[in-house]
Amino acid sequence: MIAQAIALLLAGFFFWGLLEYAIHGLLAHRWKTFVSPLHWNHHRNPRNVFTTPIAVVPITLLLFGMTTLVANPLQGGCFVAGVLAGFARYEWMHWRFHFREPRSDRERLLRSHHLAHHFCNPRIYHGVSTRFWDRIFGTLPAGWESDYARVAERAPLTGPSNFAEIWNPRTSLAHLRRAMNQRP
Repeated sequence: MIAQAIALLLAGFFFWGLLEYAIHGLLAHRWKTFVSPLHWNHHRNPRNVFTTPIAVVPITLLLFGMTTLVANPLQGGCFVAGVLAGFARYEWMHWRFHFREPRSDRERLLRSHHLAHHFCNPRIYHGVSTRFWDRIFGTLPAGWESDYARVAERAPLTGPSNFAEIWNPRTSLAHLRRAMNQRP
């Protein structure tokens, strides 16, 4: 039972990478969806780095409901907990890429990958916490090294992110409305 719970947690954690790619690459960039204006708000102002809980909670409940169609609630809960752990890692890494200097070669590589998305070509480089799915789906171009070199020395942002704003119920809704009313 414990081994199965750990396996489901790990499966959910790794599934997050594919979900991240689909949300960012497909729902935010390739197709115009409800995700697009929220994401373009981040492109316009990279300080808006965190996802609002108003979006995360319903999606988490939907994912849990979908997993319980093929597994029992405990198994579904373990899988979704792994996905949420992957999401939390993504949020932390995304914030670090914009607001902190890299602490390792791997972080430097992933930061350059993400900043190349922002400053070189937003139609590619859709992975944030991994480059794996960009390789699989062909959105890691052959000339990625030159794009990475163009952004490698960009200074991190200073000042606050949108973290405090999205956790305040009054400002979170205003933030969401502003993003939804702006055009990419």
